[in-house]
Amino acid sequence: MIRPLSEACARPQPFDVCIVGTGPAGATVAAELRDSGLEVLVLESGTARVTEQGDALRETTSSGLWVKPWSRERVLGGASTTWAGLSSPLDDADLALRPHLGGVGWPLPQAELEGLWEEAAERYRFPRAATFGPEGFGRLRRKGDLQPAWEELEEKVFLAAAEPQDFGREQRATWEHERVTLCLGASVTRLVAGPGGELEHIHARDAGGTLHEVRARAFVLACGGIENARLLLLSEGPGGVALGNAHDQVGRCFMNHPKSYAGFLRFHAPVRSAPYYFGCIHEGFAGYAGLRLPTARQAELGLVNSYVRLEPLFPWSDNPGIEALVTLVKRMGTVMRAFRRSRAEEVVELRDYAETGDDSEVQNARKSWLDWLRLSGTVLAHLPGVLHYLSYRITRRQAPIHRARIRAFMEMEPRGENRVTLGAGRDLHGTPLPHVHHDVSARDRRSMVAVYAALERDLERTGLGTLEAPLADADPWPIDQDASHHMGTTRMGTDPTDSVTDPDLLVRGTTNLYAAGASVFPTSGCANPTFTIVALSIRLARTLKERLA
Repeated sequence: MIRPLSEACARPQPFDVCIVGTGPAGATVAAELRDSGLEVLVLESGTARVTEQGDALRETTSSGLWVKPWSRERVLGGASTTWAGLSSPLDDADLALRPHLGGVGWPLPQAELEGLWEEAAERYRFPRAATFGPEGFGRLRRKGDLQPAWEELEEKVFLAAAEPQDFGREQRATWEHERVTLCLGASVTRLVAGPGGELEHIHARDAGGTLHEVRARAFVLACGGIENARLLLLSEGPGGVALGNAHDQVGRCFMNHPKSYAGFLRFHAPVRSAPYYFGCIHEGFAGYAGLRLPTARQAELGLVNSYVRLEPLFPWSDNPGIEALVTLVKRMGTVMRAFRRSRAEEVVELRDYAETGDDSEVQNARKSWLDWLRLSGTVLAHLPGVLHYLSYRITRRQAPIHRARIRAFMEMEPRGENRVTLGAGRDLHGTPLPHVHHDVSARDRRSMVAVYAALERDLERTGLGTLEAPLADADPWPIDQDASHHMGTTRMGTDPTDSVTDPDLLVRGTTNLYAAGASVFPTSGCANPTFTIVALSIRLARTLKERLA
């Protein structure tokens, strides 16, 4: 039930669980707890709709790689209101102890994570394990003109629900449940712990700025890789140090998936169809296969787990009018749903990269009615190219593809110097802004160069085409875009000296404060993190039910 913060705080008894954040992590924990008999309070600093105040609270300062504002949404559903929905399980390379990364690895068995991914698929519209496999999306490998036999590379499938999950909208039953109280416009500013490490209450301000004390038996920080660390740094724990920071680990090892275009593949013969590699919608999921180095090769060379995908270049590619048109059509949800229904039994191949919605500034930027009108003008200004695109999209014709762009996605090794700290600026509530510093390392670059080198050799061996990508000598490094995947600042582990949470996600030095989301990832791999975020949140809810029963 949605209630004002003042009313929730007037309760004579504390809530059983207080969850901060309504993105995929917070919404999943709340959904898993709603029928448990526990009284749950959920705090969201935004409201059900985008507001100027919510947008102002997204602010950060950064150095190194830029942090996009829409990666820190303050609205019901968090960043799931803007994401493109891509998911994939972590690889065995990600979960294993990697000596070349100082022995860091995941403290959870792979078999347990595989079970949790299946639960996430059953309840939250993610693909099941079989859907990623050779008899799922992999069946499309046999369709089209590209069926290379890779020797040095390995394929990795990424899939998204054709209509990406919005955890704010889809968890309406949770927000309306009698044992769940949702407070909107409630910004947490400080966590208050007693001398024994038990979190006694938290400070939160409502939309008007009034300060309230929120009490609960257990607390869950589920507000993103940047905000989780920021709130811990703002809060004093036992001994006068920040909560969970006895070993100076809070905020450290910030990781992202830097991405960008870097180079081209020129085909020796025109390609007309390659849905498996170029991307398509099939059986309710949109997806593609990327290319990575096998786990054994990564370990042999001391590399991290990066990958590339092939983006086809059509005669109309990079036309601003097409991106404007796609943005307008996606705004009309009924039109998109009708299109998907009409093609439900088909393999709908990608016809322009704008269709993916992959972190496009045009698609994610806030828009007034005048901005929407300008988009219509952009369509008209580039009408010949738009009509060319539509003629192929509507008639299902296949244009010859002579080149593909290489789109690179990097794993970042966990390094202490990449971190979240408290900056000099202040937000609307007078709280220090987070400052994010992160940049790629020599190992990160070397790993990406190795993928390109393997691709070049495989292309030469198969006669498929020629790689045009001078990445090894690139200066400045061209792969430098924020992927909105903020990971690693409250990492879980078994050693208190290099982790902020234990394997059950309990913040070290506390007895009732937990962290959820990608901030607990010990390593990032190359997979989009939301699938694993939801899996870990299911596990955390189970832990809370056991401990609070």
